[in-house]
Amino acid sequence: MSEKLLEIRDLHTYFWTENGWVKAVNGVSFDLWKGETLGIVGESGCGKSVTALSILRLIPNPPGRILKGEIIFEGRDLLQLSDEEMLRVRGNRISMVFQEPMTSLNPVLTVGRQVGEPLELHRGASIKGALRVAIELLKKTRIPAAENRATDYPHQFSGGMRQRAMIAMGLGCEPGLIIADEPTTALDVTVQAQLLDLMKSLTRDLSASLMIITHNLGVVARYADRVNVMYAGKIVETGTAHDIYEDTRHPYTLGLMASVPKIDQDVKAKLVPIEGQPPDLAHLPEGCSFYPRCTFAVEKCSKEVPPLETVGGIHQKACWIDVRK
Repeated sequence: MSEKLLEIRDLHTYFWTENGWVKAVNGVSFDLWKGETLGIVGESGCGKSVTALSILRLIPNPPGRILKGEIIFEGRDLLQLSDEEMLRVRGNRISMVFQEPMTSLNPVLTVGRQVGEPLELHRGASIKGALRVAIELLKKTRIPAAENRATDYPHQFSGGMRQRAMIAMGLGCEPGLIIADEPTTALDVTVQAQLLDLMKSLTRDLSASLMIITHNLGVVARYADRVNVMYAGKIVETGTAHDIYEDTRHPYTLGLMASVPKIDQDVKAKLVPIEGQPPDLAHLPEGCSFYPRCTFAVEKCSKEVPPLETVGGIHQKACWIDVRK
């Protein structure tokens, strides 16, 4: 990894409600290198998906707005591009595999037509030419009898096959970045592993970067090179997968680890949940957002927001205390 593909600087994406601005993404900064797989993890509502949608400028306005920040992709700030210029990036240089393919795929168009559509839009391919490439992409994603299945509709595909079709659609224009938002939700563990292995292999063949958004720490441990842990719209810990799992420095990350069952633990052992609820993003507490739920908290935590600080290499944490003591 020698060149940055994506740089996000101080990104703020808010949603207006009757109760005020909901700070869904509240000052997020990170880099993504060419060929790297980045995992973004955290509880529901922590800002993972909104970060991804902000990169693609798919935030619905109203009620959402990207208030400030920079999203620099291949040397250009995407927030400064016109809508027409952004259309040439979205689906071409950056593609997204959405969380629920049944609602992402058009029910009245065949799968082959939808997989080939980016090629028609971005590469000027004819409908027949795009269909030929779509069939090859479906074969690459290991859909059996791809020639016949390309004429089927989404409801004729199983959940796993629909997700494979979404992956094929995302690969059509050989993008530099693929964003996978909870790509294995509602699939059984065997299909999950097959899809993630497939996605990792295909992005490696394309020399593309992969961003996996998930709450599944097992997925991150196996597939990610680097991990961002998010809480209440901020990154609270970041580092290599080894850093996050073997040298955890933030109480929230520790809580996530403790809530996951381990294969070597006693069968009678109980999981340790993180007590309490995530904060109201329209009325964030003063100081650290995790303070009300944190078992390590001190008085300073309730008054001052901790910045991301380096603890070694690229490993950073946003916490006033040392959880190892």
